[in-house]
Amino acid sequence: MGFRKDTYAKVWQVESVRDNFTKLRISISKKNKQTGQYEDDFSGFVNIYGSGVAAKAAKLKSGDRIKLGDVDVQSNYVKEKKTTYYNFNVYSFEPVENEKKPDISSFDGNPEEGETDDLPW
Repeated sequence: MGFRKDTYAKVWQVESVRDNFTKLRISISKKNKQTGQYEDDFSGFVNIYGSGVAAKAAKLKSGDRIKLGDVDVQSNYVKEKKTTYYNFNVYSFEPVENEKKPDISSFDGNPEEGETDDLPW
């Protein structure tokens, strides 16, 4: 999955730098089909630019989930150090409600009173 548009990420740290700039530490994971475990696909700091979106990002808390919108990756090679630095920039995102999914492990197949047996799947 990686760092790209429409990817879901978990917020770990929020640092408001200026009115139009907020820095987030996020992670993006994917499920390993062999082990069934989730593994980090991306983990690091991203820069949130723009007055409205930076203010929205400053209100996030550790543990919140977001869906990335417009993103950009820039690289800068420093010849003297022979090192490339990367900047991950986010220009839009949407918060994702941390909805608790209903527990269907005890579902017996019979609808409760007032419900129909039309399943969404």
